[in-house]
Amino acid sequence: MKKIRLSLLMRVALAIILGVVFGHFMPVGIARVFITFNALFANFLSFSIPLIIVGLVTPAIGELGKGAGKLLAITAIIAYASTLLSGFFTFTTCDLIFPHILKASGTESLISDSGVTLTPFFQVAMPPLMDVMTALLLSFVVGLGLSVINGDTLKKAAIDFKEIISMLIAKTIVPLLPFYIFGIFLNMTMSGKVFTIMGMFMKVIIMILILHVIILSIQYFIAGLVQKRNPFKLFKNMLPAYATALGTQSSAATIPVTLAQTIKNNVKESIAVFTVPLCATIHLSGSTMIITGGSIAIMVLSGQPIEITSMIGFIFMLGITMVAAPGVPGGAIMASLGILSTMLGFNETQQALMIALCVSMDSIGTATNVTGDGAISLIVDKIAKDEGE
Repeated sequence: MKKIRLSLLMRVALAIILGVVFGHFMPVGIARVFITFNALFANFLSFSIPLIIVGLVTPAIGELGKGAGKLLAITAIIAYASTLLSGFFTFTTCDLIFPHILKASGTESLISDSGVTLTPFFQVAMPPLMDVMTALLLSFVVGLGLSVINGDTLKKAAIDFKEIISMLIAKTIVPLLPFYIFGIFLNMTMSGKVFTIMGMFMKVIIMILILHVIILSIQYFIAGLVQKRNPFKLFKNMLPAYATALGTQSSAATIPVTLAQTIKNNVKESIAVFTVPLCATIHLSGSTMIITGGSIAIMVLSGQPIEITSMIGFIFMLGITMVAAPGVPGGAIMASLGILSTMLGFNETQQALMIALCVSMDSIGTATNVTGDGAISLIVDKIAKDEGE
């Protein structure tokens, strides 16, 4: 008999449902077993986050030093600018709207550490090898160095370490995430606040969906303006790539379709072959939108003040730390947990809610990412034509 494999989204959804159901009748003694697992997993996650950052970001930055020189720099700058535009647009919009549609009353104690109603039987300390900022700085320094040196010994070591970290995420962290989320929602249900949280999350998801449509419209309006062509027709031609990304949940797996549709938009093939795979790695406007919007929603629900300076720094760092995320299952939110903790002060429960929210919208974020890649290719194509390349 063929083994049935559920997607991560289905497993997380099932974990949430079971957490809500069992939370209504599970004895406290048994529930504490799951809370104990959550405490151990949260400590292991804290230990892993610096390793994830070094393992994913270092080789990704090192690889950016290879390629077509000036054209590479132009594409990378446009992709990063698009990611920042998405982040700041989301921040501005959500900061204005979420305080009015989300009410923090009654949820602060649930989301804060002090509001946990169940305690673990025991805990095991798992201190990380370095803090998150040290990991980020180390990744930038080594990654930039790898992009310019001639030797390949350290490059091979960085790639091997990336493989180890990718396996850690795919074989250990991601499979255990549903159990972790089950424990979070079990605890929420037993505290009597789960339906309040889930109802507010639906508002967040709808809001972010609307913002995705708007950001794609902005991207193709700019591309159409640059190319002096109809933006609606350009966007329509990219819909097959959007649909494919919804199904595959992978920017990398969607590259053949994205490439074909980009060429259909009359982008020179040599430009499309260069920009589409590159943007699949470094352009993350959709994922940035989900993480930025989700973080603001959780801060509002927690009664946590939203500091503009912290959010500005967070968005700038987000666009860099997610650089290698598209190639790793759950990579975007995994790479972001460190800066959520250090820059926004998220605790374990807030991080778990972010994981649940981001996983539930992962396919939509990926679809927005790859569809936006087509707009960037159009802009780079125009620049290359104007410069005679």
